[in-house]
Amino acid sequence: MATTPSPGGPGQGSPAYPAQRAGGDPAQRAGGDPAQRAGGGAEQHASGDAAQRDSGDLERNYRRGGFDTSLPWGSAPALLQVDFIRAYFEPDAELYMGSRSCLDAAARVLASARQAGIPVVHTRVVYDDDGMDGGLFVRKLPALRRFTPGARIGETMPEVAPQPHEIVVTKQYASAFFGTSLATTLTALRVDTVVITGVSTSGCVRATALDALQHGFVPLVVREAVGDRHPQPHEANLFDLQAKYAEVVGEQAVVDWLAQLPAAP
Repeated sequence: MATTPSPGGPGQGSPAYPAQRAGGDPAQRAGGDPAQRAGGGAEQHASGDAAQRDSGDLERNYRRGGFDTSLPWGSAPALLQVDFIRAYFEPDAELYMGSRSCLDAAARVLASARQAGIPVVHTRVVYDDDGMDGGLFVRKLPALRRFTPGARIGETMPEVAPQPHEIVVTKQYASAFFGTSLATTLTALRVDTVVITGVSTSGCVRATALDALQHGFVPLVVREAVGDRHPQPHEANLFDLQAKYAEVVGEQAVVDWLAQLPAAP
């Protein structure tokens, strides 16, 4: 259950827990354990009951801890599209994620943002040929060395490619804010809310949402327009973002909200 804005503006509500938001455990959404699908036995059913109890315990634990507060949406948003590059969406790429559904959703959000006339920011990843400017990040994930200047895998996907007047931030680390001028740019534009789409949920999206909060911008992470390599890290990170750092919101809620914003001067 994503936080949905009222017709007049800011959204209010409580955090959406994994079982409520997406139908429970990713394995259950994908069809569950093969033994259970084939009929299973008492042991498998008991295990499923335990998982349901654990999910309920998790929800109660977080609510008891006070992780049920929502941030009000602002009135001056910008759209931040994180790393929609070929490396994650082309099947022959080393970092291919295996799905493009979040890209299609992001394209719809982008069209709405452009129609609303709000600032649009795109990020890309580029390293020197030797990868020295990637520091320990490149050492931890050597595949990043492929993102050299002019590399095809670093190109933004055509569906969400920047237009001439839109901002492009080149980054070397997970967060779009770290080591870049993004916070200063958004402040100069008097932005108070950042609508975040991109990949991956557990990596650059999470880091960017956390830094947005820490720089004083309300982060709205669009559930359908972010993606990851597997449902488990995807759902776990959306859960944690909603509980502590951001508002995880639905695509349609954001599109409707953008449509009712006052026209840009």
